[in-house]
Formats: sequence, structure tokens, C-alpha cells
Amino acid sequence: MSDNRTKFLNVFPSLVKELRDILAGYGMPEEAIQWYEKSLNYNSVGGKLNRGLSVVDTYALLKGYKSVDELSDEEYKKVAILGWCIELLQAYFLVADDMMDKSITRRGQPCWYKVPNVGEIAINDAFMLEGAIYCLLKNHFRQEPYYVDILELFHDVTFQTELGQLLDLITAPEDKVDLSKFSLEKHSFIVIFKTAYYSFYLPVALALYAAGITDPRDLKQARDVLIPLGEYFQIQDDYLDCFGKPEDIGKIGTDIQDNKCSWVINIALKKASPEQRKVLDENYGRKDAEKEQKCRAVFNELDIESIYHEYEEKVASELRAKIANIDESRGFKAEVLTLFLNKIYHRKK
Repeated sequence: MSDNRTKFLNVFPSLVKELRDILAGYGMPEEAIQWYEKSLNYNSVGGKLNRGLSVVDTYALLKGYKSVDELSDEEYKKVAILGWCIELLQAYFLVADDMMDKSITRRGQPCWYKVPNVGEIAINDAFMLEGAIYCLLKNHFRQEPYYVDILELFHDVTFQTELGQLLDLITAPEDKVDLSKFSLEKHSFIVIFKTAYYSFYLPVALALYAAGITDPRDLKQARDVLIPLGEYFQIQDDYLDCFGKPEDIGKIGTDIQDNKCSWVINIALKKASPEQRKVLDENYGRKDAEKEQKCRAVFNELDIESIYHEYEEKVASELRAKIANIDESRGFKAEVLTLFLNKIYHRKK
């Protein structure tokens, strides 16, 4: 896996050079070109790169290769560029999201807007990270029969993610706690639109187009499994934030103090007695360790851990049943979906 990651990372410098050349072609001064280069490198590299790598892995599987190493250099670069376009989309979202959330650090370093001399220029930098996607797609895919399809896919998924972000921001602002705004239905919409489309469906859909599997029925087969899978992944994240071990998940959970509209609080609100509801109303979403513990006590009384484990087994068996019924006659492979499910089933971090 680390070799795959290294190979993927090795493609990025050539894309940065290509984007530099575009700016130079417009007559941009070197100072501005260097700023853009720094933003590209600072914000796009350093994460887990799961979304980008998924494009390459899925493509190799669809084409029947035993490993990514069997792709020709030209073929590899092409699908890696699609992967990097998702990583640029992620970078765009994160730069903006960190400003909206007033976050301090991201991936172990200061958020981009917190870097000296950046500040609110980060808003424009976010737009330019998004713009890079369309420059690269135009340069490398304009001659492809699926060019318009992938353009529309990026536009649709970007807007879907922004819709999820909007509902999240107006439902659960950090500075104004109102648990009556929360519901499992809202939570489901937020996580499907904010996470599932761009993190799960987009990488596979791009790989399908690149592999020449463009029948709407196959895209629907992928979507029908990957969207609920993405929802399951986010519910798992919500659960681990509250009940996971910090040494496993690599951080101390903050959802309770941050007033997050998470699956855990929504289940608690649904199951709570009037007394328990009062405790949650008075203590959830406060920057106070004692109040957090009172919320955790209610979660334990309601045995939310058991409810989660029941949910996990139910959703995993439903997804396996869907995968078992995949029609592979047009080139789509159920194995793609099985691999995604196996990666997240019973994960601890």
C-alpha cells in the first residue's frame, strides 16, 4: 500500500508544474505563481489520500489487473490525475470548512488560513484549488468520450457536498445549541450529501468512466451500495468519536463539546426519557469537560454502544445482500464494492 501511495504522490509535482505553466501563460507575476504553488502543496498533500487512491485501485480491478503495477505509465498517470482531482476537491472543501469552523489545525499543521500572511486570502485560494480540477480535466480528458460526464459528475458532487454542509451549519452551529433542530432524518441527509457522494461514489464513478463502463445501470448499481456505505462510514465515525479509544482513533473525540449533529446524540434524543432529555439539553454542545461527562453518562444509560453494534451488523448484511445481486454482465465487478465494505466493517479507527 505504501508503494501505491508513493507512486500516486510522485504524480503530483508534474500537475503542480502544469498549473504553474497555466498561470505563467496568463502572465501572472512569479510572486503569485509561487503563492499558488505553496497553497497546492500545503493543502493537497498530507492526508490519507484514500479517495484518490481508490480511483486507481478501482480502475485496476475493473480492468482485470492483479495490481496497480500492471498499468502502463500512461494509463496509470491518467487515472492518477482523476484521483488527484478528488484530492483537490477535498483540499478546496477543507480550506473553506476550517474557516467556517474556526479550526486551528488540520493534518498536524496549522489550517491554511492560520498560516502567517494568509488569513482571508484563503477564501480565494479555496476557489483556486477547485479551479485546478477543471484545468487538469480539460488538459487531459477533453478528447475522451466521457469528458462531459466527468465534468458534470464533479459539478454535481461538489454541489451535493455543499448542500450537506449548509444543512450541517444551520442545524448545529457551535455557538447556539438547539437540540430540537436535530433528527436522524437530518443527520442522514447531512452525511449522505456531505460525505458519501464525494468520498465513496465519486472515486468509483470516475474509475468506471475511465474503464469504459458507462452504462447508467452500472453507475446506479455502484451508487445504490456506495451511498448507504458512506452513511454507515460516517455513523461509524460518529460512534468512534464518542466510544473509540483515543490511542486507536488517533485523537480525543470532540463531537459532544462541538455541538455536532452526530448519530450518537440523535439516537440518544430518540430514546431519552424526559429527565435524560433535560440533562442533554443543559449539557450538550458546551465547552466544558464536566458537562461532556454528564452527556456520556446518559449515552451509557441508554446503552448506545449495543444499539450501534446492532445497527452495524444489520447494515453490513443488507449491503452484502445488495452486492450479491450485482449484475456483472456489462463489466462492473461486485468485488469493487466488497473491498470498500471490508475496509470499513468493524474498523476501530
